[in-house]
Amino acid sequence: MKFLRTLNFSIFILSAVIALDACKAKKPVQTPVAPVEETTPPPAAAKPAPAEEAARPAPAPVVQAPDYNFSNIQFEFNSGILKTASYPIMDRAAAEMKKEPSVKFILNGHASAEGTDAHNMSLSVERATAVKAYLVNSGISADNLEVKGYGDKKPVADNSSEAGRAKNRRVEIKKL
Repeated sequence: MKFLRTLNFSIFILSAVIALDACKAKKPVQTPVAPVEETTPPPAAAKPAPAEEAARPAPAPVVQAPDYNFSNIQFEFNSGILKTASYPIMDRAAAEMKKEPSVKFILNGHASAEGTDAHNMSLSVERATAVKAYLVNSGISADNLEVKGYGDKKPVADNSSEAGRAKNRRVEIKKL
């Protein structure tokens, strides 16, 4: 009996060693890279005279016109905290505003119809101020941004459903 246990144990160890050796990752064989031969460049065409080079005007850099069609910036319920999905919109808005630093914008804050009129008005101003702070921290001049709150007076969706109320918790950026 002892002999069979020793034999079985030896067979188990031997098969484990063989299995582990088969599982090892093999390194790929790399072929040596042929050395790169240096070639001489083809003879260049006759270079224009320095006076001709100076006479040519330099091409003007192509600058795209800014796109001021911004999406609405969404906020969390009953707060001036931006939703995570609004950060890329804010970053794009800041980048577009930087293209023409003299353009002025109005930040229209809005709220859903939950709460009192006074609370919704202060909440909409708080949201517009939060957007202004984000844009100023992104390098936009505070003098070019005007804040205005509308409370729940200008909804873009029906306030009877949660999805509609979520759309109404927003700040719109408009060019003046």
